[in-house]
Amino acid sequence: MQFKNNTKQRNVTIQGLRSFKDTLPKSIKKIINKKGHIYSETLSNWKYIVGDNLFKVCYPKTFKNSNRFGVSTLVIMVKRGHEVDIEYSKKRILDKMNSFFGYSVVEKLKFLSFDDELKKNLKDIGNEQNVANNKYQNKINDVKNEKIKKSLIELTKVFKEK
Repeated sequence: MQFKNNTKQRNVTIQGLRSFKDTLPKSIKKIINKKGHIYSETLSNWKYIVGDNLFKVCYPKTFKNSNRFGVSTLVIMVKRGHEVDIEYSKKRILDKMNSFFGYSVVEKLKFLSFDDELKKNLKDIGNEQNVANNKYQNKINDVKNEKIKKSLIELTKVFKEK
């Protein structure tokens, strides 16, 4: 793959095969990179990390990486009534995540409880066309290529299901 400076424009073009990441618009790249690699891997392997029983009652919501002010924190949504089960298995989840990634990724777990009935009502109300958040939906609508737009909407559906 060769990099070529285009003299008529300020953009740098890439000749040859391009990865999917290079073909996305800059605004979409920022959205995908914002969540990070650790969060996406955690979502993909959540069932392996917590086990079958806890997988049914909790899921990871956000991951905040460590900086000079705080430690890396994983926020987990827990179905109301199962907070004690998750609290007792907190150490095991931390050990399993850190051994899965091979280094100390998560230093702290934070739990937020939710009502399962509320989640079911939101799924019934939600329209399948408007799956993404409104601020991301506007950015997806700005994409001119229909195939990329359709695949981004499918990607948001997958993340919404998890």
